[in-house]
Amino acid sequence: MNSVSGPNPKYYLEDGRFSIQHMKRKGITAMPRPHSHEWTELYYLTDGERVYFVDDRVVTVHKGELILIPGRELHSTASSEKAEFERILINYDPLLLPPVLRDEQQWFQSRRYRLFRLTLREQNEAESLLNRMLEESRIRRPLYEACVTALLTELMILLQRSESTAQAGGTRHPLHHLVTDVATYIRTHYREALTLEETAKDFFISPSYLSRVFHRLTGFHFREYIVHIRVREAQRLLAGTPARIQEIAGAVGFEHLSHFNKTFKKSTGLTPLQYRKEAGAQAAPESGG
Repeated sequence: MNSVSGPNPKYYLEDGRFSIQHMKRKGITAMPRPHSHEWTELYYLTDGERVYFVDDRVVTVHKGELILIPGRELHSTASSEKAEFERILINYDPLLLPPVLRDEQQWFQSRRYRLFRLTLREQNEAESLLNRMLEESRIRRPLYEACVTALLTELMILLQRSESTAQAGGTRHPLHHLVTDVATYIRTHYREALTLEETAKDFFISPSYLSRVFHRLTGFHFREYIVHIRVREAQRLLAGTPARIQEIAGAVGFEHLSHFNKTFKKSTGLTPLQYRKEAGAQAAPESGG
């Protein structure tokens, strides 16, 4: 499988379990919606600056830095003040790597992303490996898929050996700190009846300004993000505890079970009970929901 389209071709290898794309853009750009991928995302910024919203925080990625995000982790990207950027993006199935490099715990530990601030030497090595992957994917010489997989393995070894890593930081702009703090505030208080107006008051800014910058940097509207956090916590409780669905609804901030059921299905495509059954949790008998 090798699909190529548009001015920034994206190459698919290994039956879609690996893809790579080089892109250079000018002007302000942002993803219309936060999204996730089935496979791990590897994003290397060749030039410019880019703003990620991942793991409930704003992370600024600079030239020569690489961010790694596990599969199914919701995230979005947007422009910083530096509108132009150039990047190489890879999505890969960890099973393509040798067993010693597959364990997500070694890559992400307690966070849901990993930011690598590479030295100049490491940047040169990483760019050489990435460019060779692009060339092999484009030319498609014999055994090119095996070659690309080997190059990916070499890149991951480089990252494991790298001493220039940052697990948390990644932002140097006060506005980015503000949005991260607001997201943290929502994550802490999502069980409460949060409003845009009261939250803006707590942060000494206007509701309209908070609404605007929060959406620009996260891809979420304020209320939409509260719902996302509540549903995410409900998923954890449904899969990992025997609590009744009505109890879970109240625990994550929903006053009415019917509203919880409707919101959960709209977000996940499943009812809470269907989600619990698919997750295989040992739940107490349910009378409804």
